[in-house]
Amino acid sequence: MHGCNASGVWQTAVLIVQHGNSKHHSACHAAGRSNPMAKHPYLPAMQGLVALSRLGVYIRVPGVDVAKFEQSIQGGGLLGYIDALSGGSISKVGVFSLGIVPYINASIILQLLATSFPSLKKLQREEGPQGRARFQLYQKLAALVFAIAQSVGQLTYIRPYVTDFGFDWLLVNSISLTAGAMILVHIADTITELKLGNGTSVLIFANIASALPTSVGAALTQAASKDSANVAIYAGAFFLTTLGIVYVQEAERKIPMNYASRYRNSALSRQSYLPFKVNATGVMPVIFSSSLLALPTALARYANWKPVEAVAAALNPSGPLYLPTNIALIIGFNYYYTFLQLDPKDLADQLKRQGASIPAVRPGKATAAYISGTLERMSILGSAFLGALAAAPPLVELFTKLQAFRGFAGTSVLILVGVATDTARKVRAEQAMQKYKDVDRLYDELN
Repeated sequence: MHGCNASGVWQTAVLIVQHGNSKHHSACHAAGRSNPMAKHPYLPAMQGLVALSRLGVYIRVPGVDVAKFEQSIQGGGLLGYIDALSGGSISKVGVFSLGIVPYINASIILQLLATSFPSLKKLQREEGPQGRARFQLYQKLAALVFAIAQSVGQLTYIRPYVTDFGFDWLLVNSISLTAGAMILVHIADTITELKLGNGTSVLIFANIASALPTSVGAALTQAASKDSANVAIYAGAFFLTTLGIVYVQEAERKIPMNYASRYRNSALSRQSYLPFKVNATGVMPVIFSSSLLALPTALARYANWKPVEAVAAALNPSGPLYLPTNIALIIGFNYYYTFLQLDPKDLADQLKRQGASIPAVRPGKATAAYISGTLERMSILGSAFLGALAAAPPLVELFTKLQAFRGFAGTSVLILVGVATDTARKVRAEQAMQKYKDVDRLYDELN
């Protein structure tokens, strides 16, 4: 019975004595010793969906000299970084070459539009599940538009590596890439519905993890021809970066809460607090910044205009403006996304309706101002952390002279660690819920 909690075991024991039925005892014993993970239907489903998302990367577009194209984007560059985020799908020219990027771009545009158009903001926040479902539909339609544009652009970009480029080839393969992108959007939504993590982040995690062995192999090859001590420096930097990410991701500011008199003597009053994470936005500012920094490079492919090419060269990972621009975008998106996720006024109103208040702070406007000030301070700390994380890889590369990890930057480590910890937390929550369901089912059988 060790799987049931103490009160549940005691209540179950009383019911067993009252009913005198031995089969109930064996039922509780089975429920207590069973592993929730083993019978959890969602985890294998998520693993299957992730495997399917990787399978499409290796279904290649016909008529392309993949070896030459892959060689052309090696050695860094923003396209190499995006290729790392997509798990090499761009360099492999697979059906899933676009990855989840069209959906990310659509999310960025609609989130920005929601701040300018009150109807969109109301649809997202105030109209309940139906409003959110309609907002997500708009995101998918916008993702479809982005997928069509990006598929045509990407296929046009690889034209020098196509043996028989023509309108028919462009049309058929544009449809294939667009369909692949929308399949990935559906996979991401399905993973999100399983409540084991954000589907978009999980797919990006799988892509980056799949590129890690190649990056490690390339780093070892480079180190063999230079100084082998550089590998130890890189490994130490990787370990310290991961340790710092885990520490900051788990750090939070707990604000104690007071409840109305009817809750004052309850466990709710003794244990309640309002948690604010140091990095509340997770990996989304990094993803948004990477997507925006990719735009000049994408425009430079098609526009034979020297000013655009100059901007693209300056915003290249090896360019002088890449690092400061990346840090500025991350800070801006972090601040914006923090308040987009949590509106201080809405939170203050909810606390007031629930009879909750912050000690020494009046309900209403004063609570909203207090929460807003706390979020601003936390966003500054989070921005400093993300900015340092973005600046760390170039510094390590400067000392080690290893460029194999240029596409696998500290932001990629943030995505890996952030998604892994978030998914593990949600899996544990689902396990706990499964235990409660088992006990509830046992009680129903006993009654």
